[in-house]
Amino acid sequence: MNQEAFEQAKVKVLLKQHEPHGFGTLQEKTVHAVMKLYYEPNLDYHEVPIEGYIADIYTGSRIIEVQNGNFSRLRDKLGAFLPLYPVMVVLPIPHFRWLIYMDEESGELSPRRKSPVTGSIYSAFPELCKIREYLLHPNLSFAFPLIDMDEYRLMRRRGRGKRRRGSRYDRMPLSLYDEILLERPEDFIQVIPYELEEPFTVKEFAKAAHIGRELAQVTLYVLYHMNLVQRPGKRGREYLYEVVETE
Repeated sequence: MNQEAFEQAKVKVLLKQHEPHGFGTLQEKTVHAVMKLYYEPNLDYHEVPIEGYIADIYTGSRIIEVQNGNFSRLRDKLGAFLPLYPVMVVLPIPHFRWLIYMDEESGELSPRRKSPVTGSIYSAFPELCKIREYLLHPNLSFAFPLIDMDEYRLMRRRGRGKRRRGSRYDRMPLSLYDEILLERPEDFIQVIPYELEEPFTVKEFAKAAHIGRELAQVTLYVLYHMNLVQRPGKRGREYLYEVVETE
């Protein structure tokens, strides 16, 4: 984790934005632009045509893809890139998030309100599930920067007497809280809480990881698909899980 590099990338992106408030004025969203500069400051390596696709970053030795979500769109790229190049997929995860609503007509901003949801490495697993067929590929690695950010949402009126609806407009990165690198499939084991006794259920995993049951199910499904955990049996109607021993 390099705080200085993060701040430099953030400043460079903001200096390019000249519209009022400085948000949403680039072709790409702010967090995506900052992360590209953070992982590769040299713009000559950005947006490089390769193997019939545009790589976010190609350094000549590896490819870096920065995603804000929807890993389904990554599948074709990974199918083309992975047999030939090391690929690192970057997924910025909102850690602490403050919500600000902007009136679509007047531009007026609401008071800043902190979201009750705190992001963590587990937030990535619903996206990882979408590319699970590639997770064991030796050329694939991941970076999950945890970022404190402001999230701006546009308020759209839905008609008289109806509540207004907010849609995400842009996200402003504030600080880099942490950065988690998973360079090999075995590194995924670190998401299993150290104090969790084996075998364990989804419910016990969710409690130890401080996440909801649905997110715990997705996480364990991905780990099971990667042969990192196994199901030795059941306790009542629930599967039991334990870590697969590696040589």
